[in-house]
Amino acid sequence: QKDFCIEELNTNERETDLKNRDKEETQAKIDTLNNEIETLTNEIDTLKAEIQSLQTNLKRAGEDREQENKDFQETVADQRATVKLLEKTLDVLKGFYNKKHKGASLAQEDPAGPPPPPGFKSYNKNSGSGGVMGMIQQIISDAKTEEAEAIQAEKDAQSAYESFVKDTNDSITAKQDSITDKADTKAKKEGERTDAKKDLENMMIELEELANENADLHKACDFTLKNFDVRQSARDEEVEGLREAKAALSGAQLTLLQRSGA
Repeated sequence: QKDFCIEELNTNERETDLKNRDKEETQAKIDTLNNEIETLTNEIDTLKAEIQSLQTNLKRAGEDREQENKDFQETVADQRATVKLLEKTLDVLKGFYNKKHKGASLAQEDPAGPPPPPGFKSYNKNSGSGGVMGMIQQIISDAKTEEAEAIQAEKDAQSAYESFVKDTNDSITAKQDSITDKADTKAKKEGERTDAKKDLENMMIELEELANENADLHKACDFTLKNFDVRQSARDEEVEGLREAKAALSGAQLTLLQRSGA
């Protein structure tokens, strides 16, 4: 009975220690998974916010590009209208000054009066034509230059916008892929956490069963273990008494035999 009790109590204690160790390891695993899941959740939320920001920037850039293109179209249209108007004006002036020039040439061939006094220049009706027409021509040239610069600026702006759109879309795609990967990892870890929690629940049940078993063993064995030495001592004394009685009996029988022989 004593050996049975000792063996069962030792087995119960050993299983309880092992189960408590498993419980601690499982709880530590759950804590680690909780931290990893929280980190993944925060990272996913951050990526979603970044994607939203990129999409907002993309929308604003599109609106800005649309307005810039509208301004460009208006600028080019204004420059071309100006050039067209000035070229018509220049053609009119050329015709006008050409007629005046012909008239002045005829007047010089047949002067209407005496030559001007010394110190005075002769009056030439065509003397201002070159300045006015040159100024108009310069305005036309400047307008065409501004148009060319506006066209180049528009090409550069469109090219920069297209690069921005491509880079932004690539970034959004990369972040979306990252969200997918992290979401898959998160789901996997959530599954592991669910399994670990079930394991922990089972361990708690097993520990409770071991505790109940330990209590039952103590109820059944404590009296035996506590009184074993007393009972063993009494039994030893009993055995020793029997030995002494046996020895005494044997001695008495020997004495009787010796007497009978005498």
